[in-house]
Amino acid sequence: MIPDKAFILAAGFGTRMRPLTETMPKPMVEVAGRSLLERTLDHLERARIQDVVINTHYLAEKINEHVKKRAEPNIILSHEPDILDTAGGIKHTLDRFNAEPFFVLSGDGLWKDHPQAPALKTMTNLWDPEKMDILILLQPTKSMKLTRGVGDYHLEPDGRALRAIDQSGAYMFTSMRINHPRIFDDTPDTPFSYLQLLDKAQEQGRLYGAVHQGDWHHISTPADLEAVNQAYREKEAG
Repeated sequence: MIPDKAFILAAGFGTRMRPLTETMPKPMVEVAGRSLLERTLDHLERARIQDVVINTHYLAEKINEHVKKRAEPNIILSHEPDILDTAGGIKHTLDRFNAEPFFVLSGDGLWKDHPQAPALKTMTNLWDPEKMDILILLQPTKSMKLTRGVGDYHLEPDGRALRAIDQSGAYMFTSMRINHPRIFDDTPDTPFSYLQLLDKAQEQGRLYGAVHQGDWHHISTPADLEAVNQAYREKEAG
């Protein structure tokens, strides 16, 4: 089944982006006049994703006000009075996904699609719940020019992804993924990291990777943001 729902992680503090994130959550940081979150929602709307759950915590009211302006996709806000970490926040909202696979994305992600291979379509074309529990989107580090790439993963010939603990991999994890809700079976109800789920899926041979053909940028510092901002302003003005 092709996923038509998504979860966006937007509850973090964005500490490495200070001082910008002292007054706004990181997903609200702008690139060429538009927020990272808005650009992600645009991608989801173009991919005809019907429902999007967004978790919030830090400066949640800023995100609440921002998403009120959108008619599509349908947005459900999940506020976390106490932050639940990258997996706990998703598990808290599992009832919204009707036991069906769904996308998970970071609210601070930024990518450009290849004209013939949009990222979300590339993922849905490869997704096979019979053999996969998680499918992650990977960016070749050699293609990352504006921001620094980290070699998070190796990719096997059969498409399985293997985490490179020493960061010697050829690919960086974009934080975009499709996952099956069964990965949350027997997990704690307390805060926990999604990395545990990735590693478990890998151990069971059920973690696969899809290679992104377009651009993806790892924006972690104000310097990264300025480099990307300049490039986007030039392209979008041209």
